[in-house]
Amino acid sequence: MENHRKVSIKNWYKKHIESSDFGERLADSVASGMGSWRFIIIQTLIVAAWMVLNVVAYTQHWDPYPYILLNLLFSTQAAYAAPIIMMAQNRQSDRDRAQADEDFRTNVEAKKEIEELQIKLNAIEIDKLDKILALLEKMDKK
Repeated sequence: MENHRKVSIKNWYKKHIESSDFGERLADSVASGMGSWRFIIIQTLIVAAWMVLNVVAYTQHWDPYPYILLNLLFSTQAAYAAPIIMMAQNRQSDRDRAQADEDFRTNVEAKKEIEELQIKLNAIEIDKLDKILALLEKMDKK
């Protein structure tokens, strides 16, 4: 019996993910979460609750209108979100570049294989034509 070794073939995406560190993976997941409807809905509910609780609070308004603390929280969130999202976009650019490189390599290999097949088909066609000509010459001699 032959000894078969299990060969692990990794595509460009798996290689790219495995090469990323904790911070890069965290940036991707934060950007993914912040770019979702779930985040927008949850944030909208929190803001609405914040405003309602500050309006109906009779004695202690922790953030009365015009909601300066809420604006500060939004500014802080934006200050951290922007660079995190840019890191994730840079990584997406890296992934796109890796995919384009892999697609290019695949296309080059496919082109080589097609050219080799074309050469083989031409050889077969020439061989068939030579055989047909040989048969025709035999028929002419008879």
